[in-house]
Parts: sequence; C-alpha cells; structure tokens
Amino acid sequence: MAASAGPVLSREEVDRALARLGAERDAVESALLSLQDHPGLRLLDGADLTGRTQERWAVAGQGLPLLWALFDRYSEVLASARAVRARKARPGGPELAELSELLTGDAVTVPGGAPDGPQRLGAPARLVERVSLDGLMDRMNAWYATVLEVVSAADAVWTALPARIDLLIAELRRVQTLAASLGVRTGTHPLGDDLDALDADLGGLRTEVRTDPLALWRPARVPAQRGTVPDGGALATPSGVVDTERFDLAGRALDGVRLELENLLRLRDDAEERLQGVGDLLQRADATLAEARRARGEVLAKIAATEVPAVPGPASALRERIVVALELRQSGQWYRLAPLLDALEDAAAKELARARQSLTEVTQPLAVRAELRGRLDAYKAMAARLRVAEDPEVVERYEKARWLLWSAPCDLRAAAGAVARFQQALRPAPGGPDDGTGTGPVDGAERGGAERGGAERGGARAGGEPADGQAVDGRVQGGRG
Repeated sequence: MAASAGPVLSREEVDRALARLGAERDAVESALLSLQDHPGLRLLDGADLTGRTQERWAVAGQGLPLLWALFDRYSEVLASARAVRARKARPGGPELAELSELLTGDAVTVPGGAPDGPQRLGAPARLVERVSLDGLMDRMNAWYATVLEVVSAADAVWTALPARIDLLIAELRRVQTLAASLGVRTGTHPLGDDLDALDADLGGLRTEVRTDPLALWRPARVPAQRGTVPDGGALATPSGVVDTERFDLAGRALDGVRLELENLLRLRDDAEERLQGVGDLLQRADATLAEARRARGEVLAKIAATEVPAVPGPASALRERIVVALELRQSGQWYRLAPLLDALEDAAAKELARARQSLTEVTQPLAVRAELRGRLDAYKAMAARLRVAEDPEVVERYEKARWLLWSAPCDLRAAAGAVARFQQALRPAPGGPDDGTGTGPVDGAERGGAERGGAERGGARAGGEPADGQAVDGRVQGGRG
C-alpha cells in the first residue's frame, strides 16, 4: 500500500483512533438496526404515497440500503486496520504508515456521489469514490438524518391522527343520524349542507393522513429538500409538530352543528308546551280586551264629556301563524318551527301587554273619579277634626261635590273643581285649638293631608277658585280622564 500523504500516527495515536472508530462503528450499527425496525419505515414501504410524502420518500427511501452498503465498507476498512495492528505488539514504521493511511487517509472505496460540496441525493454519481473513514461517517450521518427525518415525521402523523379522525367521523355519523330524525337534510336546511361539507372534509383528511402524512407535519427546522444532505451529524429524532389545525376546525364546526341540532331536539320535546303557552297568552289578551270593551261602555255611561279610546280587536293574523306552527309541528319540520315559535311567543307577550294598556287607558276616567271620591271623604274627615263640619258653606260645598261625583253621567271637570272648593273652605272654628288666626289646619298631619289632596294633586291653591278649564289633579282637564 502506498504511504500516507499525511503525517504518520504514533502507536498510541493509532490505538486511540481504532478505539474511537470502533465505538462509532458499533453506534452506527445499533442506529441502523433500530431504523430498520422503525414502524414508520414499515408503513412507508407499504403505503400508496402521494404528494409531498411521495416526493421525499422517493429520495429518502434509497437511504437505508445505501447506509448498509456504506457501513459494510466502513467495517471492512476498520477490520483491515485492526488486522495490521495485530501483526506486531510494537508496530514499526511500515505498519504505522499503513495504519495511518487506513485510519486517516482516503482509504475507503465507495459508490460515487457529487464530486464537491454537499452531496445531492439522487444526483449523478461517479462510478467509485475514495473517502476517509471520518468522511464516510459524515456521509452515513447525513443519509441517516435524511431517512430518519421522513420516517419519524410520517410515524408521528400516523400515530396522532388516524384515531382522532376516526372519532370525528364516528361523531359525525351520530350527528347525521340526529339531523335525519329532526328532518334536517342536505338541500333543505343549512345544517344539512354543513354536515355534508364536513363529511367531505373529513373524508379528504383521512385520505391525506393515509397517503401524504408529511403534508400534516410542521418541522421545527427547514427539512432537507429534494435530496440535499444537511450539514452536521445524525439527528436522533427530528423535532416538529403534527399540524392539527384543520382537525380542530372540523371538530369545532361539528360541535356547533351538534349544539344547534340539540336545540331543535329540545324544541321537539317542548313544542307542545310552548304552543300551549302562546295560546294561554292570547286567551288572557282576549279576556283583557273583552274587559276593556265592557269598561268602555261603563265609562261612556257614567262619565260625561270624556273621550274614551277605542278598544282594538283580537290579533287574527297571530292566530293564523299559530295554525302554521301547529302544521309544522305535526309534520316534524322543527328547523322551520324554531324561529316561528320564538316570534309567536314574543308577539303573544306583546299582544297581552297591548290589551292591558288598552284596559288601563279605557278605565282611566273611572280611576280619576274614584280618586276624587276618596279625596272628598278625606276632606270631610278633616272638616270634622277642624270642627267646621256644620258650617253652612262647608256643608253646601260638600253636598255640591258629592252630588257631582255620585251622579251619572259624572262631569269630572266640574267634580274636580267642586272638591277643590270644598277643600278651600276648610278653616278652624273660632275659639278652636288654633292660635286664633283661623288661617289653617291645626296640625302638620292635617296640613299635609290637605296639601297632598289639593296642591300636590293639582287642585287650586287655597284662597282662590280654579279657573275654567284649569287642570285640577294633573289628569283631569277639560272634562277628559
């Protein structure tokens, strides 16, 4: 063998190099055996690949047999070096030169690769190429990293996603069954269209997981592209994450459809009770309107010169919509019944409120008359406490107010004025508990009652008659209630 072009190693350096290279050879053999048994490798070998995975495996799949071939050449040269070293316990110059050539020189003949720079996987190769053991180790590390990256990424996707997509598809089937029971089908309801789109999406994802797993892998670094061997040593496990974004989106969309269908299911269970509730509200509204009509006739008969608002009729259009709702319930069209029933409940509640408002407006004059009667009785009691109940003027004004309030029809404007004049006539009797001035009630309670009954409720101020048409209590003016 020709002498090494580099420096000749000493015996100690030769022994250290043999130990190091032997340990590296054992580590490579263990790594190749593990790679050969990797479940991802077996799946890639048997899969019908497409897309990115097919492109990358077409290159990386050549790596394992090439790695074993390079490993065999590495082992042969290392064995030759060990044989030379074993000739003598203390090798001389020729042995050390031969060992230096084997251990550090370009002593390994391998199938050719790219002549310079990083090797291009799949690039046109020279027939043979000579490299050193360290150079051969770098080449094996690069090939190993390329193969392991594809194998580990595919295995990570195949481990994480098939079970998840099976669960999603099983849930989709359950939701589709629920939709069919509620009459929700493709082309008749948006939820049916959503379920059909989800079915197509999940089917496409399942195919992609099976045939192109690398499309769902996001490496933490830029992977080797088109066969470029990365610089550096072997990678134990390529880092990255499985891309589950589309699975997450599909899961959230399926949950949204399921929640809407469960709302329809609750509607199916509660529809009869809710429709009964709408009917009850309308019955109460009808009864209130009937009471308002009766009260309007009473007001027109008992109150003079009063404009009483007309009472609206029943909501016939609302009842027609109830009939439609009953038909939808009978035919099981729950997705159409849901918005209609919500609208019916709102409309029935508004109809009852409208009926109550009508009754309040119609009976307002009667309420005003009742208030004036109560105020007159309170002033009469005050007159007794002030000892003026027998005063002729007081008696005359009381009788006048009472006659106006209890006559039919009642003139509310005149009655309000009479009550106010009766209140103004109340003065303490001479020699009574007052201080002798005769200017007001004898205590704060009586004064407060008089003021609340008079000034605070819109009556004329003490000492003057209410002008014609003046508001007496804030609600009676010009004979209107």
